[in-house]
Amino acid sequence: MNTRDNLDNTPADTRAPISQQETRLLLAQGDDDRLLPPEILQYWQVVLRWRWVIAGIIAASLAIGLVVTLLMAPLYTARSQIEISREQKNVTNVEGIDRASEARDMEFYDTQYTLLEAESLAERVGTALKLDAQEAFFEAHGVDGAERPEARKRQVMSLLLKNVTIEPVKKSKLVNVKYTSRSPELSSRIADAWVREFIGASMDRQFSSNADARRFLEARLSELRRKLEVSEREMVTYASEKGIVELSTTRDAEGKTQAQQTLASADLEGVNAALIAARTDRVAAQSKTNSGAAETSAEALANSTISGFRQRRGELAADYARLLAQFEPQYPEAVAIKQQIDALDASISREAARVGASRRQGYAEARAREQALETQVGDLKSQLDRQQRDSIQYQVLVRDADTNRQLYDALLQRYKEIGIAGAIGTSNISVVDKAKIPNTPSAPSIPLNLAVALLVGMGASLLALFALEQMNQGIHAPEDVPNLLGHPLLGNVPLTSEDPQEALQDPKSYLSEAYFSIRSALAFATTHGVPHSLGLTSTKPSEGKSTSALALAQIIARTGKSVLLVDADLRSPSVHSMFGLKNVQGFSNMLTGSDDVGGLALETDLAGLSIMTTGPKPPNPSELLSSDRLGQVLRLLEARYDHVIVDCPPVLGLSDAPLLSQAVEGLVYVVEPEGAPVRGIRSSIDRVTMLGGNILGVIVTKIDPSKNSYGYGYGYGYGYGYGYGAYGYGSEDDAQGADAPAPSGRRA
Repeated sequence: MNTRDNLDNTPADTRAPISQQETRLLLAQGDDDRLLPPEILQYWQVVLRWRWVIAGIIAASLAIGLVVTLLMAPLYTARSQIEISREQKNVTNVEGIDRASEARDMEFYDTQYTLLEAESLAERVGTALKLDAQEAFFEAHGVDGAERPEARKRQVMSLLLKNVTIEPVKKSKLVNVKYTSRSPELSSRIADAWVREFIGASMDRQFSSNADARRFLEARLSELRRKLEVSEREMVTYASEKGIVELSTTRDAEGKTQAQQTLASADLEGVNAALIAARTDRVAAQSKTNSGAAETSAEALANSTISGFRQRRGELAADYARLLAQFEPQYPEAVAIKQQIDALDASISREAARVGASRRQGYAEARAREQALETQVGDLKSQLDRQQRDSIQYQVLVRDADTNRQLYDALLQRYKEIGIAGAIGTSNISVVDKAKIPNTPSAPSIPLNLAVALLVGMGASLLALFALEQMNQGIHAPEDVPNLLGHPLLGNVPLTSEDPQEALQDPKSYLSEAYFSIRSALAFATTHGVPHSLGLTSTKPSEGKSTSALALAQIIARTGKSVLLVDADLRSPSVHSMFGLKNVQGFSNMLTGSDDVGGLALETDLAGLSIMTTGPKPPNPSELLSSDRLGQVLRLLEARYDHVIVDCPPVLGLSDAPLLSQAVEGLVYVVEPEGAPVRGIRSSIDRVTMLGGNILGVIVTKIDPSKNSYGYGYGYGYGYGYGYGAYGYGSEDDAQGADAPAPSGRRA
């Protein structure tokens, strides 16, 4: 006996008293504090649980995909490539009706792609190739042509749109037009026709737009022509009425009329220039008049007559001075010269006087001319002022005429440009590659179809997993116990391939270690350690209840305690078969009144362990267990043995286990993973607790590490069940117990 076996040997009076509520908290603390596995690990566990379902769905999906692929008719795809430019390739400098800025909009290419898939284009292709009259077209698509012509045309259009594919080449102006059918020649013809008709439809829309624009411009030109005539007529009439005569006019860059000079302004300009000249002459004449003596004036000095007279006088004066040097003034020759000089002086004076008179007369004439011109300038200014006031309305009429003329000229020019652009017929679409007849089919593709089938299978598997997980409401893992059942987890029992009874004989086996851990947890279930009377039950048969009862009885017996294993499953007994004994008398005899514990209990080869079989099967076990005798029997057994382990029947559908739970000190509930649904387990536990049963905790059995990845590194197998004979249950425990080695038993 090792140190662990001495755990339960401590005297009860040396332990601190522990309430049942504190005991449950201690038992559940280890499970509540334990974290659940990572979420991805939980998903992996679900996949492992349903791996064969997943494999079957995926295999079926792949098989269906392969069969469908092999049964599909081969399809051929022909490709034609075009280039769609944002700007039209104009042969001339004349622009079309679409503005260049509109062609550069972001919506341009999306519009072109939509037009490539338009129903009108499909109708054009069908009409151009006369596909409604070709049975080969319908055969190439695996359909029968309709009887009515209208229906055939609609069918052709639908098939064309269904099998054409428009694929823009990224980051380029190129577009691939693909067509798929069972005939490679037909696919090539339709792909080329699709491109050809698209270009034709684009040009038809352009021609239609040009024609509509020309009709619109013609109407507008006629209206503007009439308005221009009216405005020009009003302008000329008004100018005639107001005497506005324009000598010269010009038009600026915007086409506006600019009047350079009118008649009134020209007259005023000329007369004003004459006035300025007359005023200049008058000032000059006045200056001459006031400049001094006439003899010394510039006119006199410039007068040739006066100059001649003065020159002659100078000569005579020289001769006269020479004579006076020799003769007296009375000298006849001197007198004669003197007379000539006097005559010349008189002539000079007369000429100077005439020059002065002429100068005064010129001033008077200049003054009179100046005054006349000033009067005329004043009259012309008044006339020009009136014309300027009248020109305000006149300019309004001129601007109106200019506006109408500009609109008319612009529309007329646009009308001519549209006519030229429409006649040239430019297009922004060009063919890059014509469609070639495909040599190999484009579909079906076995790898692609199998990949799709694999994805479909995986998706169906996920849906199936979701549905199965929703329907499968059992306990999947030990950590589900406190969360779903609300009771502490006493321990886990792994699955093993060897016989459980043989594994229990080895204290170092994984199975023995698991049940020793459970016994250690039960040591804290009460204030005095392991309960004196302990029952084990489950929701339904074959969950490992009987084996767990046997294992706990053996483990407790190894600690030096006297243990009695009672088979209380009166409907389907199994303990006697585990030990190779006959079920002659036992627990049912005591319930019916026998107190011979020593005669009914059988000792085993295991030290400290005795068993009590069920004995004869009673006609109604529930009535037998519901009497007060049950409690008396268990008290008798507790007085004889340190611990009494009761193998109770399942709870589901029976009342035996709830009745037994009232008599035992504590009850251990056994649960098998993926076994009974959570609702059934909860309902069974509620039935037990409703009748006063004290459930100490839950044991999870048959844990397969390969499925749940708990990391135990061990496993064992169970091969037992229940057979309730006339009550409708079958027993696997009986079948296994018949072949198991039979420990000898004797009366206690």
